[in-house]
Amino acid sequence: MNYINNYNLTAYNAYRINAVCTKAWFPENETDLLEMLRQNKNKRLIILGNGNNIILSKEYYEDEFIILNGCFDKITVNNTEMEAEAGATLLQLSKTALKHHLTGLEIFYDIPSSVGGAVVMNAGTKEGEIKDILVKVRYLDLADKQINEISKENIGFEYRNSFFQKNTDKIVLKAWFQLAKGKPEQIKTKMEQTKHTRWAKQPREYPNCGSVFKRPPGRFVGPMLDELGMKGFTIGGAKISEKHSGFIVNTGNATGKDILSIISEAKKRVKERFGVDLEVEQRII
Repeated sequence: MNYINNYNLTAYNAYRINAVCTKAWFPENETDLLEMLRQNKNKRLIILGNGNNIILSKEYYEDEFIILNGCFDKITVNNTEMEAEAGATLLQLSKTALKHHLTGLEIFYDIPSSVGGAVVMNAGTKEGEIKDILVKVRYLDLADKQINEISKENIGFEYRNSFFQKNTDKIVLKAWFQLAKGKPEQIKTKMEQTKHTRWAKQPREYPNCGSVFKRPPGRFVGPMLDELGMKGFTIGGAKISEKHSGFIVNTGNATGKDILSIISEAKKRVKERFGVDLEVEQRII
């Protein structure tokens, strides 16, 4: 089983925050993961998937990290059903679907997320969410170290929320998706259109973790921040994007504290002006 001491996490978080953990583990399969947990049963372990929806708030972590990125990412196709380990990315999943002439994943093509993270957050767009194609999930219960499976009907999916978001001791290991046969040229066209639309609206030129806040009922976060004149608002190396105010970007050497300070100020101003309590979509570690 692979592990590295004093490991730099910069490449494992989409904000590209410079942070180090005391030890990073890289399990290749469920057996590796269970053995690693057995060896460290009294330690707090932090699990990172693709690192696309997290804010690392510290420069150094005494905690050890389990990293499911570049590993634990096997994908299997059986007719129109796809089985994917938690470390696989939605990009890998979408490309595999195209290769097998399967439709249903096109809108997820350019969403930067691991399968595990997508299930936990119920990732998606206005066109659909991961729950729409999910069949079931295999997960590890850290409370008793047992592996279980749960159907999507019992996961309690909501907007950017799920059973796994509310129960952080339940770790997604694998997910099954039901797709349909399609024409490869149409699948590829929709994938490219999805990517083009997203890149036109989002600040992909800077490191970021996507939408910072959940959309409040009847409101949109970006226009509220625009009205408050916060577009381009900067603390340290972090800035509210001038391309889309719902994003915070790292313009260079941003720390987790810089990002959290901007979040705090945005929440305060929105509450004062609009009476709206903004809820952070991203996971703060």
